[in-house]
Amino acid sequence: MKSARIYQRVKNAMQSGRARTDNWVLEFEPHTPQRPDPLTGWAGGGETANQLRLSFPTLEAAKDYAEREGYAYHVVPAPQRKLKLQAYADNFR
Repeated sequence: MKSARIYQRVKNAMQSGRARTDNWVLEFEPHTPQRPDPLTGWAGGGETANQLRLSFPTLEAAKDYAEREGYAYHVVPAPQRKLKLQAYADNFR
């Protein structure tokens, strides 16, 4: 049975806004470990499901899809947002 994880996308360090952070992503877990390619040394494998990421507007939609398709899933909780309140004058102290 294939397994998947469902998580909420976090804000990239290079982003200033929170675009697409409210979407939920379903990502398939690898079944076989990756092995290095003898020619290039890059890690890879034969599973193409590892390259697939499905995006859903809500957690319930992602769960419904996983249950409908017969995937075992686990939900990774979203990290708490921390506000760093700082005044401009703090740069000169």
